[in-house]
Amino acid sequence: MSIPIALAGAFLVAAILWDAFETVVFPRRVTRRLRLARIYYRLTWKVWRAVVQRISAKRLQDNLYSIFGPLSFLMLLGLWAFLLILGFALLDMGTASISEGQTSLATNLYYSGGTFFTIGVGNIRPLTPLARLLSIVEAGTGLGFLAIVIGYLPGLNQSFSKREVNISLLDARAGSPPTAAEMLYRHNDEYGMESIRQILRDGERWAAELLESLLSYPVLAFFRSQHDNQSWLAALAIILDTSAFVMVGLEGACTRQAQMTFAMARHAVVDLSLIFAVTPRWPEPDRLPAAQLSKLRSGLRAAGLRPHTGDEADQKLLELRGMYEPFLFALSMFFRLDLPPWVPQSHMADNWQTSISAPEPGTTRVVRLRGSKERHF
Repeated sequence: MSIPIALAGAFLVAAILWDAFETVVFPRRVTRRLRLARIYYRLTWKVWRAVVQRISAKRLQDNLYSIFGPLSFLMLLGLWAFLLILGFALLDMGTASISEGQTSLATNLYYSGGTFFTIGVGNIRPLTPLARLLSIVEAGTGLGFLAIVIGYLPGLNQSFSKREVNISLLDARAGSPPTAAEMLYRHNDEYGMESIRQILRDGERWAAELLESLLSYPVLAFFRSQHDNQSWLAALAIILDTSAFVMVGLEGACTRQAQMTFAMARHAVVDLSLIFAVTPRWPEPDRLPAAQLSKLRSGLRAAGLRPHTGDEADQKLLELRGMYEPFLFALSMFFRLDLPPWVPQSHMADNWQTSISAPEPGTTRVVRLRGSKERHF
């Protein structure tokens, strides 16, 4: 018996099982930095991001970024399984508990893999009661590991779908990509402020759900939306931008609801910055320079809305932006997700206005239909 090898195997098995428990089962944020899953994602995302950045084609870049989330999770499951097999192989090797003469690491890995996946290995058998106990424990661990994976994936997909529904709803309400200016402009009728109130109320709940889903499933942060001009980070930015602008002053607006939504959304963005260990810093370039702010207010006045102006309003808006924009920018740089502007840069059609038509048999083309409303920005 080799006690150091057996202890190394036992430590490896315990460490992997605990890491899997914290990642898959435990619903709270784990602050300990020395974790296999954390190190794995930091390293693999850094390498993946460095490789993809060298590609000049924007669409290919986005496709490769979208692959990382699902692929990295499957690779993590494979890494866990391999390390568990290795740990049990070291236990078998350290206790010299399988057939005589079968002492090599390769042979013990072969036996351990067959036991872990419950397929059995006919030419190798356990010799001692301890070996039989280890075989039963490893087989049970393999079955439990498979059950956790089967139960985890549906919850992951459900959380992703629920998140994306709310992001898609912003398409017609705030444009593609969504902006705070479009959000306010498109609700300039007599019932517009009530609609804004409802959107902000829904945004408050969505921000809370986003935070809880990423606490339970951090890998979801790497899952990208269906359209390259949408993302969970852009949706969070729009909720914060709109809330901040309403809080500064927009006649007839729902200031109290904006305060509640701003508090929840900022709580989400700050906690997510802590989870992914990013350092907040002010966006470069500034998302809302003085010229753009003046353009935003002019557009809103042309649409029949009455925003507050003056140095006091400008200073208050700057203070509110300083409470969340540095965290948004840090997350956008880490995940390579674009932050939306405050004011739309061009008159792009919404995603819902995109259709596919077939003018001739055997051919297709993509047609972007322009909206009927004139833009004032």
